[in-house]
Amino acid sequence: MSSKPLTIGILALQGAYEAHAKTLRTLGATPRLVRLPADLEGIDGLIMPGGESTTMLKFLERHDFFDTLKTFVQTTPTFGTCAGAILLATDVENPTQKSLAALDITVERNAYGRQIDSTILHADSKLPGGPLEMVFIRAPRITRTGEAVETLATREANPVLVRQGHILAATFHPELSHDTRVHELFLNLVRHHSH
Repeated sequence: MSSKPLTIGILALQGAYEAHAKTLRTLGATPRLVRLPADLEGIDGLIMPGGESTTMLKFLERHDFFDTLKTFVQTTPTFGTCAGAILLATDVENPTQKSLAALDITVERNAYGRQIDSTILHADSKLPGGPLEMVFIRAPRITRTGEAVETLATREANPVLVRQGHILAATFHPELSHDTRVHELFLNLVRHHSH
């Protein structure tokens, strides 16, 4: 079973989806750009990249994509980065907005300020291999995590990488880092889930 490369969908409505695709190829997975509900057929997992969450929501409201995606993420491994993490959260603040409500966290949008407050940090995480490089761009802040949510990395005591079952979320952009461990973690999660 393990010989078959994983096919990972990347929600390609806007944002840095090409960078995710490049990282997945490096790790031996096959990326597939997802723009319509039909593109979800037959993928092993899904990445929801950074971008503008309100813009993504507008796209999803068309074609009944929102409801299809909401059902999909309940059962299929999904990894949300930045705006993707906002879409997965059960509660979104500053301002509030609709979400897929798949991950038991509260997220505060644009919590660290504007684009100028973007930063690259190296911090310890629960991933093996030393400090993790984390690229933050107008990052949201996770202000609450539910009991089932495991925090894998933090920034100033706020969770920045969390996992709940088959769902992984990061408030930073691992696809813009040379460090591929977060994507490797997701691919392992997908592999374990498919067995």
